[in-house]
Amino acid sequence: MVNVILKFVSCCRVDDMRISTSEVLDCLNQLECIDFCEEPRFKTVLRANFAKSRREQGQFDRLYHLFFHGMQTGLQGDAVLPEDVLAGGPEAGSDAVPEAIPEDRSDKMAQLVLKLRDQEAPNELDQTLMDFLAGNPLAFIQEVRNIHNQDEKTNQLFKSNLGQLSSRLEIMLRINRLKTKMVQFLGSNDNWVEKDVHGLKKAVNSQLNKALDFLNTEPGLDNAGLRETGTRELHYKNLGEIPFSNLTPKETQAVKEIIDKLVRKLEEITSRRFSSASRGMVDVKKTIQRSVKYLGVPVEIVHKARPLRKGKIVTLCDVSGSVWSAARFMLNILYSLQTCFSRVKSYVFIEKPFDVTSFFMSNEPNEAIKQILNDIRINYNARTDYGMAFQQFRDRHFKELDKKTTLIIIGDARSNYLNPREPLLESMRERCRRLIWLNPEQEKFWGTGDSEMIRYQDHCNEARACGNLNQLIDFIEALVL
Repeated sequence: MVNVILKFVSCCRVDDMRISTSEVLDCLNQLECIDFCEEPRFKTVLRANFAKSRREQGQFDRLYHLFFHGMQTGLQGDAVLPEDVLAGGPEAGSDAVPEAIPEDRSDKMAQLVLKLRDQEAPNELDQTLMDFLAGNPLAFIQEVRNIHNQDEKTNQLFKSNLGQLSSRLEIMLRINRLKTKMVQFLGSNDNWVEKDVHGLKKAVNSQLNKALDFLNTEPGLDNAGLRETGTRELHYKNLGEIPFSNLTPKETQAVKEIIDKLVRKLEEITSRRFSSASRGMVDVKKTIQRSVKYLGVPVEIVHKARPLRKGKIVTLCDVSGSVWSAARFMLNILYSLQTCFSRVKSYVFIEKPFDVTSFFMSNEPNEAIKQILNDIRINYNARTDYGMAFQQFRDRHFKELDKKTTLIIIGDARSNYLNPREPLLESMRERCRRLIWLNPEQEKFWGTGDSEMIRYQDHCNEARACGNLNQLIDFIEALVL
């Protein structure tokens, strides 16, 4: 059983699950306290040690099912689970397979793979698929993970989403080709009896179909803590409900005046809050000293002074089309409230991020916005590409994120059907304090057409529709207060 657990841990690690040696040792010690015949307990022990959070449980379940219920043909004599579980008995639970592959057929499958290997020298991908057939999924899991982490080329002339698709298609073609080779080899080999040939054909198709399923299905992350909020209060009945993209010049000026009043109000509130919240934890040493004059009774409780702590803000704003009409108001407020944060740093993007912090440092927010709109270094005619923008932000500006940083992404998540690269958001989320996405579109439009918002929000701590003044006020108050 130890060897089986170590093989499973290797599969988890190549799929980017972080499992330490101490966690493996803890798991092995705990397994000694349970009966292996009870698969629910067996699975619970493994999940408790190897899945760090609820977000990883779907990934763990996917690997567990593949390894313990899909790889029964070639674990080289190691007992994976008890026979009653593998045979799908009444106590096997929902994860049990309906039919186990007999041990003699498992040996014949290994022989078949070896003979086919000797007949024709396979390339690296064919070798990976043959290892999968032989019961070793490690290389195949690594290949699938490489596809998910595949970087798109940044210097390509014509952008497309064919990078991952072509890699995925190549594996699918190789799987179908291997199916054909196996069937032809079995049909032309007289060493196998008819019953074995029929069983092996069925086993080969079953195993390679499992490979296809694993390739084409990626479990969604458990994001039960996602905060989805709408407008809680109707601050302004008429003006507050008009989308930013539909504001007239006169209405735009009125919104700016309201924002200025909001900024002054919030600065006063936060200054009073910071001054009143300076009392920290109990100072035990000074409290005991003061208690001497009361015969050791701590009548006067002394608290330590709490240092002023302010968060950092990093914004990543889409400046294409109607999105910019909402982003400009958001940036205006954030830079007007700089006293509430230790630092505000901003990037705008269409296809790649551009640092605009210096514009706001040397100009008033409204003047800075005008200069950004007229800067020739930003290609406003380019096609919006969120995936490329996230990739370049990770490669060039990742150091700006830490556990004190709130990352705010402002955009409609419409990426022109290009590669969304949503796993990059997960790495950003892990690095910063929280990740908030503000979408100027109404929620009913999320996920329609080329919108990738449904996929992106699984990697956010908070997702909000923020397309009018009322929604913007709600967000700013929640962020600052």
